[in-house]
Amino acid sequence: MNFEPWWLIIVPVLFGLGWLAARFDFRQMLSESRNLPDSYFKGLNFLLNEEPDRAIDAFVEVAKLDPETTELHFALGSLFRRRGEVERAIRVHQSLLLREDLPLPDRENAQLELAQDFLKAGLLDRAEHGFQAVLHTRHALDALRALIRIYESEHDWPRAIEAVQQLRGRVDEPVPQLAHYHCERAQASLAAKPPALDDAAQALEAAENAIRQTGGSPASETRVRMVRAQWCALRGDLEGQCAHLRDVLTGAPEYAGLVAGDLLQCQRALGREDEGIALLQDHYARTPTLDLFDAVFRALRSTRGSAPAWSFAREALRAHPSLLGLDRLLEIELAHSAQGTPTSDALVPGADLGLLRSMVHKHSQRLDRYACSQCGFEARRYYWQCPGCNAWETYSPRRLEEIR
Repeated sequence: MNFEPWWLIIVPVLFGLGWLAARFDFRQMLSESRNLPDSYFKGLNFLLNEEPDRAIDAFVEVAKLDPETTELHFALGSLFRRRGEVERAIRVHQSLLLREDLPLPDRENAQLELAQDFLKAGLLDRAEHGFQAVLHTRHALDALRALIRIYESEHDWPRAIEAVQQLRGRVDEPVPQLAHYHCERAQASLAAKPPALDDAAQALEAAENAIRQTGGSPASETRVRMVRAQWCALRGDLEGQCAHLRDVLTGAPEYAGLVAGDLLQCQRALGREDEGIALLQDHYARTPTLDLFDAVFRALRSTRGSAPAWSFAREALRAHPSLLGLDRLLEIELAHSAQGTPTSDALVPGADLGLLRSMVHKHSQRLDRYACSQCGFEARRYYWQCPGCNAWETYSPRRLEEIR
């Protein structure tokens, strides 16, 4: 490699240009910093010292002194909303929208932020209007996702489905709860007076299509089978009802407790109650749950008497000890006693079952609940959508005692 004399000239020139550029940037930074109000630096200092309340007050003062600080207004509005001061957040974003000189991108941002403020405040109508206003902007995806949440909370399932379809038309994003929306529509049709069976059938078909498109889950597939069984029952098709309920046992064994009672009732109506009991007993041996234990014990106690029922209970509790299970069978036994049916003393000969049950029940009732795996909300009945956090499929089909 040969040395060229002109390198001795170009290297100092490049160094000089770099020095001049750095000096110019430094002077510009100093000039800009001198134009900033003292409150701005006070706010930064408060943030560094972990004093958010005083920092917010300082930044509010900056915004008053310089109304052109658009980004600072957005930052303040976001801070207020996160801290729960929704009214102040609304005022900040409304003040931005009142500015006639606000650039279009900033106006769209302010509209979206204001809609989020209304949603946080629970003003769903105003939030819906705000999100709809930005549906044809670059914020369309965020607005559609928010509208889906709003329609969910209002139980407006047709509009929720429409919003999901718009979202899927813009982006290939799976929405697993879509099958549940159609199931909600189907159940509303079945609960109508008289039942709208054709509408329910269409909604169930749409639910199955949604499962095929998104892959589905054991929970959504189970729910479709359960609603199908309900649809068959209203049509008087007991065979079809039983077939769908048995599909739950094979397709999602852990959900058997949710359908055990309906399956036994259906088998009883068909004159095959013994077959139904044997089916559930066999299923319990493979996938034991408290709800299934309860259904089998009740059926055995009412059809075959106390001896077979308690024989099943002893074996089940020996294999899977459960305070809640003991409480359930004592409750059933006492109910039969109140009806004049002879009770069994097979558990503890000569025992006062009423006293024993009251002692057991005191400690078991707190375990007799389903719980959301996301927020921990507990309920005595099973929910497909958590009433606490509105998340879907977060409830286990097992009681608290079984999952702790």
